[in-house]
Amino acid sequence: MTKTVQILQEYFRHLRMTETANELPALLRNAEKMSWTYQEFLQRLLMYELERREEKNVEKRLKWAQFPYQKTLDEFHIEEQRSLSTRQLNQLRELNWLEQQYNLILLGPQGAGKTHIGIGLGIEAIHKGYKVAFSTMGELVHFLKTEEYIRKSQIQLKRIRESDLVIIDDLMYMAIDQREANLFFHLVNHLYERSSIILTSNKGPEEWSELMGDQGIMMAILDRLLHRVEVIQLNENDSYRMKHRTTIFEKQSVQN
Repeated sequence: MTKTVQILQEYFRHLRMTETANELPALLRNAEKMSWTYQEFLQRLLMYELERREEKNVEKRLKWAQFPYQKTLDEFHIEEQRSLSTRQLNQLRELNWLEQQYNLILLGPQGAGKTHIGIGLGIEAIHKGYKVAFSTMGELVHFLKTEEYIRKSQIQLKRIRESDLVIIDDLMYMAIDQREANLFFHLVNHLYERSSIILTSNKGPEEWSELMGDQGIMMAILDRLLHRVEVIQLNENDSYRMKHRTTIFEKQSVQN
């Protein structure tokens, strides 16, 4: 490596283009080998820097989201869903609903794939530059109740409030009291027409009021959640999780 190349690398590092600085020798070799023009070389160099920066930004947004796991929509077995077609799933992944600040409610039994779809849509949004936050309803209620005195809860709720898409998993999995309902209402009210929300639940909105301590607050929450919403009912009888479980036993039956 010549001294000139080393000096150029230092210039790039001063400009906070560390990835390009490290790749510069290889880019120069390719330019010489392929006889790139000055314009072609400059274009390749800038494209490399932009691609690396976007990769880092995606990594940051994935970390920000705090998904319990990462599964894409391509990994979802759509052919096993009678109530959701490939075309509909592709329409969802285009994210027009997110641009229009629509909400999604994914309903179905445990193991139907609601969380997988929610996370998959979250990953799609992250790759398109959106901020996404994931939380279970149980975690969210805990954050809301302890926000005044626990730093971690303050950080988590700040992350949620600043996100373009908020995914709340297992909504109304358990009953919540009047104080919890009031705190949840204030969060939904803050997100209303600022962010989109994906809710997963094994109970429909008509049943949510049974699990909430205050009917008036529940109606106010529903009013905001259902203003612009798409409700998707996944298979009621088939459990995606059970179909794709692993087993410690051989496929052949065991004979006594």
